[in-house]
Amino acid sequence: MSVILNIETASRICSVAVSMDGMIDFHIESEEGMQHASLLAGYVDRCLQHISRCELQLDAVAVSIGPGSYTGLRIGLSLAKGLCFANDIPLIGVSTLELLAVKGMFGLRDAEGDEILVPMIDARRMEVYTAAYDFALHPVMEPLPLILDENSYAGLPADRRIVFIGDGVDKAREVVRHPGALFLTNAMPLAIDMVALSERAFRQGDFMDTAYGVPCYMKEYQATTPKNKVLCGTGK
Repeated sequence: MSVILNIETASRICSVAVSMDGMIDFHIESEEGMQHASLLAGYVDRCLQHISRCELQLDAVAVSIGPGSYTGLRIGLSLAKGLCFANDIPLIGVSTLELLAVKGMFGLRDAEGDEILVPMIDARRMEVYTAAYDFALHPVMEPLPLILDENSYAGLPADRRIVFIGDGVDKAREVVRHPGALFLTNAMPLAIDMVALSERAFRQGDFMDTAYGVPCYMKEYQATTPKNKVLCGTGK
């Protein structure tokens, strides 16, 4: 039996789930919006209490490693690493883009199996983090940051349905002109969506380096300067 704690903090939703042999056993999430620093530790503690009550043993921790919110990714990975060090168990890193692709795969009721899944994570303005996968999760388009325009996905096959999913969908729908486009709205990455990927990684022994593993930011963090500058300690 494999018992995995799944942590997802790449988006504004903070979520945690316990899975047993690929099945969701317990989960908790909040849509309060970027409250990961105050919520995550408590959510993880509730999951660990559930595991203890059921007299189970935690076998691994899986965490969504991005791309996504810089702050959220750091918080999630830091806590996941701490749990793995403390319990001497492996760490599993799950791509947030693959996570969304799986969500789209299972959320498409009339799927024929030849659709192309295009996860997209909002990266502000008209930019998204994106990729394209077939139903075996083989990349049709490698992950990249992409500025959206009408030709952004022109290289994808015109004779296949292209399923766009994630919080970048609304702005993509305004500009993307692909004949097979299908936009799945209101789909956010959640810990419960990680389970199939984390279970597969566990069985294959595909683990992150607990000491040196880092999030997949996809591009460097750019700090912004506040509009109202305040001089501190100058006496002026």
